[in-house]
Amino acid sequence: MVVSFITVNYNEFEDTCQMIESVRDHVRGLTYEIIVVDKASDTNKLSLLIQKYPFIRAIRDQKDTGIAQGYNVGASIAHGKYLLFLNNDTIVKDNTIHCMIERLESDHSIGGVSPIIRYTDEYQLVKFAGYTPLSRYTLNNICIGNEEFMDESFLNPTEIPYLNSTAMMVKREVFDKTGGLPTQYFKYFDEFDWSLTIQHCGYHLWYEPKCTIYHKRKESTEIQAPIDAFYATRNRFLFAYRNRTPREYFIIQLYLLFCKVPENIFSCLLKKRVDLLRATFTGMLNYYSLKKHQKLDSYGYKFSYFLR
Repeated sequence: MVVSFITVNYNEFEDTCQMIESVRDHVRGLTYEIIVVDKASDTNKLSLLIQKYPFIRAIRDQKDTGIAQGYNVGASIAHGKYLLFLNNDTIVKDNTIHCMIERLESDHSIGGVSPIIRYTDEYQLVKFAGYTPLSRYTLNNICIGNEEFMDESFLNPTEIPYLNSTAMMVKREVFDKTGGLPTQYFKYFDEFDWSLTIQHCGYHLWYEPKCTIYHKRKESTEIQAPIDAFYATRNRFLFAYRNRTPREYFIIQLYLLFCKVPENIFSCLLKKRVDLLRATFTGMLNYYSLKKHQKLDSYGYKFSYFLR
């Protein structure tokens, strides 16, 4: 088995079906398997998926503990030499998956690769063409190409600091050596954390524009949900604790507590979004609760530092 396609389904049955069919219809010249992890959907769609697509492998996780944990569960039963983690709301439109494999095989030090990601409804619009590094003390960065129209500047393969969890392929040895994705985040910052761990293990990460993955645009993302405010706040603190030195972590805490969080609170008040205000406070308090109970150190800086 060359490639294991691994995706997570949570109450998005139609999206998952379309993703499976796109792989089946366009991927050629590779031996592959498709693994679907169902994260405790409201109704058990797993049996329907198996009936409709008997060639897939499927497993049900009884708790919705986030996409990272779903990816880890899928990888635990995968047989592929390469693991391709794909959001279930993505589409494959051509036979270019092999380009990511070729990038991984071009150098033994390359451990992971993400393709160019474009939108399904407006394919000339780019969603992802690489990342800039997170700033040391504010943890801000830029997603290259985001909401920009396609041009030649996005066609150059290059080394990148982080993979994109929408579509990322890693060597099996990389997954095994790092222990998989960190599961403390639930959403946001988990692929950044894992990318740093991969690099601390001696591997490089690349952006490969010869392969294109298409991502569906979600209309609901125009209005921020409280759950997004909660994890965006909590996980900045969490990422800093796990991946910065004690001195850097102290400075980042000051920035977040006295600049970033107040800025978010002011924005919530202007929008009259009491729900976002509550979520922001709760996210910050939840982080310190996790820290108090020492649920932060599975890996990250304090673990991967010793693997370099």
